[in-house]
Amino acid sequence: MSTNRSVLLEGVVVEEQLHLTVTEICQACSISHTHIEEWVAEGVLQPQGSSQSEWRFTGHSLRRAKIASRLVRDLEVNTPGVALALDLLEEIEALRKQLNQS
Repeated sequence: MSTNRSVLLEGVVVEEQLHLTVTEICQACSISHTHIEEWVAEGVLQPQGSSQSEWRFTGHSLRRAKIASRLVRDLEVNTPGVALALDLLEEIEALRKQLNQS
């Protein structure tokens, strides 16, 4: 992993300035390059860099890829379903944060 600095905030480890290559994110999530390519094409992951050899993924992308890999492995969700599920999970998380701030 290129840069890896962790900060503990409210019991949660937050990765700052994490930049993973395609190979590193595949290894971290136990998935194939094909899954990454499909997820990028579908908008599930948004790497930095213009070509696949230059792609770098943030800690946020790593989190999404780990959830996506579990959806595929455990529930056999297809790529469009993964994109929808991740968007809905993030929306639920945002709504819960709003409720907790009220």
